[in-house]
Amino acid sequence: MNKWEYRVSYVDFRGRISTDGVEFVRQSGEHRTGFVRKFLDVQGEDGWELVGINHLRYENAYFIFRRPKGAAPSGEAVA
Repeated sequence: MNKWEYRVSYVDFRGRISTDGVEFVRQSGEHRTGFVRKFLDVQGEDGWELVGINHLRYENAYFIFRRPKGAAPSGEAVA
C-alpha cells in the first residue's frame, strides 16, 4: 500500500499563489496561464503530482498535490 504526502496550494489566477507559507507573485507583463504553468512545472520537478482542484470563485482555487512519502528531492526536508 502506497503512503502519500500532500500539499495544498491557494491559487489566485490574478497573480498570487500561496503554498506552505511561501508566496509566489506574478511579474508585471507575465500572462496568467504562464504564471500558473511555471508554478506547476516547479511542483512537478519536486515530485508533486496535481491530483485535484477545488474551485472557490471564478479566479481562485485550491490545488491539491501528492507524492510518495519520503520522495523529497535533495535539499528539501522530508516531514
